[in-house]
Amino acid sequence: MACVMEAPKVFSDEATFHVSGKVKKQNARVCGATNPHCYVEHVRDSPKVNVFYAVSNMKVYSSFFFNEQTVTGLTYLDMLTEWLLPQLSDDRDDYVLQQDGAPPHFHREVRAFLNQELPQRWMGRGTEGDLMLLPFPPRSPDLTPCDFFLWGYVKDQVFVPPLPVDIQEVKQRIQAAFESITAAMLTRVWEEMECRVDVCSVTQGTHIEHL
Repeated sequence: MACVMEAPKVFSDEATFHVSGKVKKQNARVCGATNPHCYVEHVRDSPKVNVFYAVSNMKVYSSFFFNEQTVTGLTYLDMLTEWLLPQLSDDRDDYVLQQDGAPPHFHREVRAFLNQELPQRWMGRGTEGDLMLLPFPPRSPDLTPCDFFLWGYVKDQVFVPPLPVDIQEVKQRIQAAFESITAAMLTRVWEEMECRVDVCSVTQGTHIEHL
């Protein structure tokens, strides 16, 4: 009997970390049975850093800190070409890259690059002319390890009181948080993701947060 090895899936995302501890709702989902009616005060114009990372069931690909305050399609493309894809290719040459539908990921030059370098090996937001493996469903944080586990885990480690005093300390805490993620943790995360995908399939793509 022949054994077919499935191509590894690599999930990727970026998030913003504020020195004040402010958390963007796009990267943090909290589900509850009742409305807690909580109010949280934020520091206006708190210094921030944009962080990118990728994760597979085998490893976390460290963290990449953007120098720019806003991630654009071209800065995202530079990160892909100079930092992420060389690392992925060093590990295996049959991986499938997943990204969400954020505007930088949908940039024309980013999609042209992925079509050329990873034809039928990337998922995300695209057009009919793109060579995607398949489109990734929008508004599906319950399906990606980035959203349902890792960003929440890292931010829990970073924003432990007393809060960081500056960007440099934020970066140090982020690095330490990623380094604390073990292979055993990734195994459990992948088991949870597979369970979520199965539930989503059974429910035909309806909301599953209540299950």
